[in-house]
Amino acid sequence: PLPVGGTMPQLWGPVRGLEPGACPQDQPGAACRPSQRHPGSHPCPPRVAGPSPDLCVSAGDGNPKESSPFINSTDLEKGKEYDGKNMALFEEEMDTSPMVSSLLSGLVNYTNLPQGSREHEEAENNDGAPRMGTFMGVYLPCLQNIFGVILFLRLTWVVGIAGIMESFCMVILCCSCTMLTAISMSAIATNGVVPAGGSYYMISRSLGPEFGGAVGLCFYLGTTFAGAMYILGTIEILLAYIFPAMAIFEGEDASEEAAAMLNNMRVYGTCVLTCMATVVFVGVKYVNKFALVFLGCVILSILAIYAGVIKSAIDPPSFPICLLGNRTLSRHGFDICAKLVLEGNETVGSKLWELFCTSKFLNATCDEYFLRNNVTEIQGIPGAASALIKENLWSTYLTKGVIVEKQGVPSVALVDPVIDLDQPYVFSDMTSYFTLLVGIYFPSVTGIMAGSNRSGDLRDAQKSIPTGTILAIATTSAVYISSVILFGACIEGVVLRDKFGEAVNGNLVVGTLAWPSPWVIVIGSFFSTCGAISRDGIVPFLRVFGHGKANGEPTWALLLTACICEIGILIASLDEVAPILSMFFLMCYMFVNLACAVQTLLRTPNWRPRFRYYHWTLSFLGMSLCLALMFICSWYYALVAMLIAGLIYKYIEYRGAEKEWGDGIRGLSLSAARYALLRLEEGPPHTKNWRPQLLVLVRVDQEQNVVHPQLLSLTSQLKAGKGLTIVGSVLEGTFLDNHLQAQRAEESLRRLMEAEKVKGFCQVVISSNLRDGVSHLIQSSGLGGLQHNTVLVGWPRNWRQKEDHQTWRNFIELVRETTAGHLALLVTKNVAMFPGNQERFSEGHIDVWWIVHDGGMLMLLPFLLRHHKVWRKCKMRIFTVAQMDDNSIQMKKDLTTFLYHLRITAEVEVVEMVRSDISAYTYEKTLVMEQRSEILKQMHLTKTEREREVQLIHDKNATAFASSPQSPSDEVETAPEKVHLTWTKEKSVAEKNKTLRAWALPRPLSLPTRFSSRNQSNVRRMHTAVKLNEVIVKKSQNAKLVLLNMPGPPRNRKGDENYMEFLEVLTEHLDRVMLVRGGGREVITIYS
Repeated sequence: PLPVGGTMPQLWGPVRGLEPGACPQDQPGAACRPSQRHPGSHPCPPRVAGPSPDLCVSAGDGNPKESSPFINSTDLEKGKEYDGKNMALFEEEMDTSPMVSSLLSGLVNYTNLPQGSREHEEAENNDGAPRMGTFMGVYLPCLQNIFGVILFLRLTWVVGIAGIMESFCMVILCCSCTMLTAISMSAIATNGVVPAGGSYYMISRSLGPEFGGAVGLCFYLGTTFAGAMYILGTIEILLAYIFPAMAIFEGEDASEEAAAMLNNMRVYGTCVLTCMATVVFVGVKYVNKFALVFLGCVILSILAIYAGVIKSAIDPPSFPICLLGNRTLSRHGFDICAKLVLEGNETVGSKLWELFCTSKFLNATCDEYFLRNNVTEIQGIPGAASALIKENLWSTYLTKGVIVEKQGVPSVALVDPVIDLDQPYVFSDMTSYFTLLVGIYFPSVTGIMAGSNRSGDLRDAQKSIPTGTILAIATTSAVYISSVILFGACIEGVVLRDKFGEAVNGNLVVGTLAWPSPWVIVIGSFFSTCGAISRDGIVPFLRVFGHGKANGEPTWALLLTACICEIGILIASLDEVAPILSMFFLMCYMFVNLACAVQTLLRTPNWRPRFRYYHWTLSFLGMSLCLALMFICSWYYALVAMLIAGLIYKYIEYRGAEKEWGDGIRGLSLSAARYALLRLEEGPPHTKNWRPQLLVLVRVDQEQNVVHPQLLSLTSQLKAGKGLTIVGSVLEGTFLDNHLQAQRAEESLRRLMEAEKVKGFCQVVISSNLRDGVSHLIQSSGLGGLQHNTVLVGWPRNWRQKEDHQTWRNFIELVRETTAGHLALLVTKNVAMFPGNQERFSEGHIDVWWIVHDGGMLMLLPFLLRHHKVWRKCKMRIFTVAQMDDNSIQMKKDLTTFLYHLRITAEVEVVEMVRSDISAYTYEKTLVMEQRSEILKQMHLTKTEREREVQLIHDKNATAFASSPQSPSDEVETAPEKVHLTWTKEKSVAEKNKTLRAWALPRPLSLPTRFSSRNQSNVRRMHTAVKLNEVIVKKSQNAKLVLLNMPGPPRNRKGDENYMEFLEVLTEHLDRVMLVRGGGREVITIYS
């Protein structure tokens, strides 16, 4: 195998002007002997015995090879030893297309491949090999990102306000949104190798850079505000539950306490942000070392909650709640829940009395509601067995400033109540409603992209990302749903609605349920928010901007991120920041779903996700759900987020470009069409977007009807209505005389295209001869960037019987022109046997014989065909040929890995071409072919020269052969009718003498020892065709379709007539054959 980033040895190249044994070591690309090595190249392979043991192969005719998206090829290595027998038919291709064994040697796994992916992404190679599996690489990071501050600080309050039913619906709604997004994300992430970049990479590669840039920036803003939210959560836990004395600002009365708390959040939040920015500047990897510690604290806290639920059912904890009438009292100013206490022998007012009265004496002036209502004490956590779930089943929405009251408790209401915020009640700090709660809760389900962002560190990203992400979402969803039910079943409603735990001595509400101590939850939630800060606060933007300092940390991007994060901290309220980041995350998730839906509906050839459990309806449902949640959370925030994304989109789309508008619907359509064509002119399509844009060359008869309509059936099966299709035909004559026939031919083509459901255009060209007409079609079909890249044509079936022999000459020139134009070529043989669109194959195989790699067309075509209902149930098999020097076991393993990363399912088989001597049958086939060529040459002479030449041949052979009863010219003219080139080995000996007599050529030419050097080349090529045909017939005789590489025509035009014979022998005894010739560029890639 090649080393990572190495070059690919070139196996192919014709011998040019070298005698056997000569090896010009001064030529770059020349092969070296085993003891010699060029700088930077691989050692020469062992010498192989063959017809010319000392043969050195040059680098061919020097045509530059197009860069492969799999491995880089340079001119440093083009001289690997070549076996001159088994693959001689392809020897002139060797400087442009590698043998499959050489290609696969560099494709052990995809970590070797990014070096050659510069055509796609210009990405750098990862130095280290992927190490992490699904659990450590995806599942745990997703858990760590999803669980966060909302679970510990706000979920109990959400349950208390919305009730169990509405909270359950809210959790289901949000978790369904992320689950559908995860399904779409899994499809995109498994559609090839996803480098770093997360959502930006996936969306930009699916919907374009405009959407990718807009959504990527929105995702960055959301993640930055998430950092602000986690910092605010940290400060809230620190000041409210751990060290309340650390507060810098304190309100003189109750109305000023909220403002003082916000100021404390701003000061401490700014300090924490500064520390975090400094840590990131130094290197965030040091903080990430504690990631498992942070996650362990979170999991321990959640387990403590479940343990507390179980304990509450057996032995409920003592957290008494003091009620005045039905109003909940704050425990900050008193300790005994009673109006009067006994001091010595005197009954005086308690501390609670003093809070509502002017003094502790009984004759003091007191609040009227205090006097009329009794003080009662209830348990804040009655436990799971208390039937409390019925009371907390329905919602209790509150407006700002109202007192939290317990329903069902008797109280004496005042006629005109006056609420004093300084009184020790538990007040609602904000007006609550369902949509607000959705916006506050949704950040607790974000973080699902943690696995896809780490794809470069995974052992098998295409397996780990879907499994780990979906399992993490399922786990967190189960935790959230069970928490909603358990909180409602165990905790008193007034405690749930007490956001800051004032009724339970300032304890964290969820902490009161935990076992063995509330501090487990307090410390766990603190470390959870700290871990989230180090994870999400600063890091994501490092992928957006360029490098800043030597270690790769972008200094200016870091400062910008800190400033944006500071905006969220200055807002200071966690409940205000949460809906903002919800908007940006929802927009990102919406476009992930849109990307998956668009890719699925367009059915682009590169869309082959390994994750199969997706559907465009699920993606569309997820997209609709995200859009609905955006407006449910906050319609004005949603509009602002969409406006920001729209502005970024337009900026990226129209940066440096002028825009013209037509007038009316017609003008708009024309402008859009012109704009699209001009965009196509900007450059060739990316490999991921490449699909065969067909020019189908058909022949029409005298009635202007298509001779082989099966070609259009195959076109429909191959295209499935996607991309460009041009059906072309040529009429001989002049335009003035034949334009009416051309119109009738176009109408006939349109009718047939409509019948076969071929969506495209037809074009009929009138030319003085067929050769020029076909050339004009190949050169001029299409408009601008909307041009064909593939030519589909039928095999000239009766090419031997044509008297003028122009048919096969036209075909060979067609092959040469497509090669010169960098067009792919598909040649169908026995096209009459190809199925129509109404036929169905219930079983069978599509066999691919991958002999040389010329861009991946052989892989792509069966994949496209199997999308059609005719071929859908056929299975794909890939055969490749191993020489004696190749490790066939390793080739099969490498090819299986290669197909895995291409997301193509196929059976793989490596066929070993056993090195054997050239058989007498092969010599006989070559002899007949060359004798026929000699006769063809005579037929191109003038009549006088022909008669003289034939007479000369006849005179020379008079002593060796019996005289013929026919005249020499008659024998020459009728000879082709007597030749039968469909051979079997059994017939070869019996036919030998008969054929020689028919051709009447000198006997010595049939002897292998007398073959010239040119004829030796023909023998080797015929040997390749015969041996390959034997193997293909043995393996694929019953296949529904056989696809194989089409050898190129000889560079020396003197051998054109032999080329057709080679192809005929190569495809004998096969029903349906498609010869495939690549266009000189890669058409398939492993990358997303």
